[in-house]
Amino acid sequence: TLNAEGTAQLPIIFTSVADEITPEMVANGDYTSPNLDPTVNGLWGGVIILGNAPISAQNENDQDVSEINIEGIPTTDPNGLYGGDDPDDSSGTISYISIRHGGTNIGAGNEINGLTLGGVGSGTTISNVEVVANQDDGVEWFGGTVDVSNVLVWNSGDDGLDTDQAWNGTCSNYLGF
Repeated sequence: TLNAEGTAQLPIIFTSVADEITPEMVANGDYTSPNLDPTVNGLWGGVIILGNAPISAQNENDQDVSEINIEGIPTTDPNGLYGGDDPDDSSGTISYISIRHGGTNIGAGNEINGLTLGGVGSGTTISNVEVVANQDDGVEWFGGTVDVSNVLVWNSGDDGLDTDQAWNGTCSNYLGF
């Protein structure tokens, strides 16, 4: 569960330690990085939210499974498991956040997105999300049933939005460039 509730005036900014933006700048309404160009990416991972909502996945033996490990976390780590049978599962509230300069590429087909949502259920609230300069996708859903609104993705290295494993939610008010 992640409860990251910023406001329009004081958003929560997830960024690299190399980004010299300061809390004082944000408090004064200046959300821009003083030293990183908006095309610099891959400086850290990203935000990964894992829940217990249904997914459509198979294991390495091509058998259907209800739970699997997310990209970017070793398969030996049980903290990387997501999926289940609770479409109403809640993974918290995420609002007024900015995710910047992330998206580490661990290997072919194993990248970390700006915001990764694995098996996140409809009991989760996600709105007003900005992803800037992510090496892979801006937002990617791996199954789940969560609805997301008010998303801006700028300078993603791959897709602005991406879905996999039968995501059954909505994304409204999306802008990507």
